[in-house]
Amino acid sequence: MALTKINNNTLSAITGLPSAIATGKILKVEQSVQTSTVTSNANSYVDTGLTVTLTPASSSSKFLCIVSLASIGKDSSTTSAMSVRILKDSSEIALTQNAMFSQAAAQYDTMSLIKLDAPNTTSQIVYKVQIKNRESANVYINGYNGNTSTLTIFEVSTWL
Repeated sequence: MALTKINNNTLSAITGLPSAIATGKILKVEQSVQTSTVTSNANSYVDTGLTVTLTPASSSSKFLCIVSLASIGKDSSTTSAMSVRILKDSSEIALTQNAMFSQAAAQYDTMSLIKLDAPNTTSQIVYKVQIKNRESANVYINGYNGNTSTLTIFEVSTWL
């Protein structure tokens, strides 16, 4: 078998990536955890308690926002639906409306929502998650005791 050389070095002599390869770096990780049941019983958004406040290290930083909602469901035998959104300060930056519940009572499921945000600022930012009932039945997160929903924010340095 032929021995492959990179920059005239054997593979075992390479200790790092060449400087021409751009990489990003995780600068900070913040997480908000919610274990209490949060219910939306009206056709308007309610806060889930999942909130992260942070100040960017650089105006070129990006933020990877990952929402994981546990035990989403409804409490009646009517058809229902849930919307979930991520707000940056007071502006919506991500929305999903795909949590649909059929006529069976007390359905439970999980949901994730992921958004890469480029705020272009060094001022403090508040990210939060809200849910909205889109039909007649109450909808909620953390319907079973002991379930945990999270909002995790990764601050990533910009890669070239």
